[in-house]
Amino acid sequence: DLQYVTVLNSSRRDPVLELLLTQPLSWQLAGPEPTVLILHSHATESYEGTPGWRSLNPEENMVSIGAEVARVLEAGGIRVIHDRTLYDDPSYADAYSNARQAIRQWLADYPTIRLVLDIHRDASAETQGQLITSATVGGQRSAQLMLVLGTDQRSTHPAWQENLALGLKLATLLEQYNPGICRPIQLRAQRFNMDLCPGSLL
Repeated sequence: DLQYVTVLNSSRRDPVLELLLTQPLSWQLAGPEPTVLILHSHATESYEGTPGWRSLNPEENMVSIGAEVARVLEAGGIRVIHDRTLYDDPSYADAYSNARQAIRQWLADYPTIRLVLDIHRDASAETQGQLITSATVGGQRSAQLMLVLGTDQRSTHPAWQENLALGLKLATLLEQYNPGICRPIQLRAQRFNMDLCPGSLL
């Protein structure tokens, strides 16, 4: 059921969330071939102490987070390709179009890829400085996770509900094991390159 998940829907689509949550997931990620692509459309997003919350240093920006996610997945027997390209440098405005070309190429080169993770830091300064998105999980301070899912409201995206089903399942599992770890899922009008692979999460 949806007791663990909140969806903030800013799109004009009205998916049946209960149905999507129970939709079977038929693929297997573990195996000898790469099945996960990790990249960062906004790779330079960074943390407190970096000017403008941006950094070109891969030890300070999203590349370091992607490397840790890749390490954990690889330890679980899942082969990962980690694209460390700074798609938002020098042009932040061109980040998604730059990443789009790369995702297409990765999928062509590695047709075994089933999951594309575009990992960001929610580095918007809506108030005074950085947004604070942390929680206490299992007695430890933790960053919260927010899944962003696109729809076909503005552009072609035939698998948007499949992606949403995946996001609902992941958020439910995360919240069951670690209550408070997730912020509400964001369902948006934009597609954020998620139309390129039916297993895509931002």
